[in-house]
Amino acid sequence: MKATLAILINMGTLQRLFPFWLIGVFAFFYWFTPWFLLALVYGAILQFFVEYVMHRFLYHREPPTEQSVFNDLYRSHIGHHEFPNDAEYFTGGDHWYALRFAMVSLALHSLVLWPFLGFGTAVLISYVALFVGSVSAFTFYEYCHTLAHVNVPKGWFGQRVTRSHLAHHYQDHQATFHVSFGMGWIDRLFGTKHDRDVARKRFDRDTILSMGMDPEDLRLVTARKAFGITKLPRGKLTRNQATESPKPST
Repeated sequence: MKATLAILINMGTLQRLFPFWLIGVFAFFYWFTPWFLLALVYGAILQFFVEYVMHRFLYHREPPTEQSVFNDLYRSHIGHHEFPNDAEYFTGGDHWYALRFAMVSLALHSLVLWPFLGFGTAVLISYVALFVGSVSAFTFYEYCHTLAHVNVPKGWFGQRVTRSHLAHHYQDHQATFHVSFGMGWIDRLFGTKHDRDVARKRFDRDTILSMGMDPEDLRLVTARKAFGITKLPRGKLTRNQATESPKPST
């Protein structure tokens, strides 16, 4: 628990969202209305769907051919698959992204609700939904994700989260896109539930850590160099190295 929380506390994304979450909590109690309870539920569920959609369609999209765009995707997700136990790659490099996303979402929700509730109420309900409901759900996601990857003693909850998420990393990166505990129904809803037989057919030990890409793909090699990575994924040998004859010891 302590090791997991230490990583969360140092996450730049959560640090930037925290003041806005505190403001939302204050607003929730100071201007309380039963509608806020519905807003919290809506915001949390919305975030769980955002978690799934971004993971599946943004982070696992077809690898870009343009190197600069590929580097962004590498830093935001591919690097995490190649080095899943390195806390440096638990999150992307843009720590302001989540806050910008939340602000845009706040503006859109406020505009939709404005004609029905009035401007002030629309903004207030949208703020509580997104900066309390969604940010709380996002923090829970980051907790589950971090817990799945850190090597610490785990109880029933931690084991369930770890078993589910690491199946995505080490068995089938084309399934199990949810991470948060209890959200497996979203994968079932969209047909990406983990299936052992399908996973066995898809599994390729040479490419599983690079999300289906050849680990010697020039884009991967260039991206690793761009971020100062000198080690190979999980310390595995490349195909060429694996076939080379070992040098005699002296």
